[in-house]
Amino acid sequence: MIIIYKFDIWHLMPDNWSMNIYFSGIGGVGIGPLAMLALDAGYAVGGSDIKESDMTKLLSQRGANVRIGQDGSQIKSEHNKYPIDWLVHSSALADDHPELKFARDNKIRTSKRDEFINIILKEKNLSMLAVAGTHGKTTTTGMLIWLFKSLNIPFSYSVGTTLTFGPPAQYQNGSEYFVYECDEFDRNFLHFNPKVSAITTVDYDHVETYPTQDDYNYAFTDFISQSRYTLLWQQTADHLSITESSSNEILSESDPGLNSLTLKGDHTRQNAWLAIQAFHQLFPKYETNQLTDIINQFPGTDRRFEKIADNLYSDYAHLPTEISATIQAALEVNKNVVVVYQPHQNVRQSEILREGGYKTSFVGAKHVYWLPTFLSREYKDTPTIEPTELVDSTTNKQGIEVCSMNDELWKSIQSHIKNGDLVLCMSAGSLDAWIRQRAKS
Repeated sequence: MIIIYKFDIWHLMPDNWSMNIYFSGIGGVGIGPLAMLALDAGYAVGGSDIKESDMTKLLSQRGANVRIGQDGSQIKSEHNKYPIDWLVHSSALADDHPELKFARDNKIRTSKRDEFINIILKEKNLSMLAVAGTHGKTTTTGMLIWLFKSLNIPFSYSVGTTLTFGPPAQYQNGSEYFVYECDEFDRNFLHFNPKVSAITTVDYDHVETYPTQDDYNYAFTDFISQSRYTLLWQQTADHLSITESSSNEILSESDPGLNSLTLKGDHTRQNAWLAIQAFHQLFPKYETNQLTDIINQFPGTDRRFEKIADNLYSDYAHLPTEISATIQAALEVNKNVVVVYQPHQNVRQSEILREGGYKTSFVGAKHVYWLPTFLSREYKDTPTIEPTELVDSTTNKQGIEVCSMNDELWKSIQSHIKNGDLVLCMSAGSLDAWIRQRAKS
């Protein structure tokens, strides 16, 4: 059964409503870019986060009224100063959060990010170009942004990372398209009806949202049915039982066009080719060769095989398939790859073990430093899995060392760098910030 989720709340709002929008968790990679969109679109913007960050500083500089702390006093102060019309929050916000409670008590509209985006689409008459999939969403979205910017085409976008060539979100007057990293967590992507959707991969994830792999797969087939036109790889089409049609274009993993791409990593080249084909679908006047030349100059996105210093890289990979793909890309740069790995979410590690563990994920790495799992959005009754148990799920435990994020680890990293090894730090947690701070000092 296909369930289509639609939100059209525009009819609830009077014409020319000038909203004051308060973003709870305004410093996060999901909510912060939405605050930027709101500023660009002319709304009054306020918000809060538990700590200061580069995102909160940037938003403050741009005119947002950002408050640090989330005990309820911040939103109260904002509301007393300038009545809040709408509270936008992430799915991670607990139902009993002080800011949500204040909003309900004061009859302030509350919603997650999807309703806000749908308002932007409706008000600005934008068509969505969506990028969905388990792996590669951020990079592929970044590549599409790079194409639009390089060709000086007015457009709007939101991506879940920081970029070296622009802000993480932007609204431009004269835009026809909104490029969006449309993730599946909390079924977010099912609230949209994109004009064009690009599917990177489908590999079971987010067990807290999808209890079974079938649930996960059905969500993607529903998303495809809600999209006017979808591009996906043959392997993904086979996995979801999707066939070629007037609304579904299936790409071959052996397409000769992939050979014209010079970016590092098989998965990166596939993401690039998918971005090129999605862009070409909207703008057929641009030749594939021209788009390929532009993509080959793509500078990358933060935390996606990002170079922090000589021989030191950071990557967001934290799932077995992502780890293998990132190591493969690193081996194209340096044949001696050392990995520092921080697993993400205990609940995720439980599912990885149920699915067979890490197996051959670290094949090709010269040495692996394995850190304790970064805990986030955990089930209270789930026992924490020890690093040794996760290491035991690999096919070759030789060269894997369980360690802590401390001075001794940093000394080891420096030693590998000095010896000419490429050190690859993979984490969706705290390792990235730790490694950046050490590299600076």
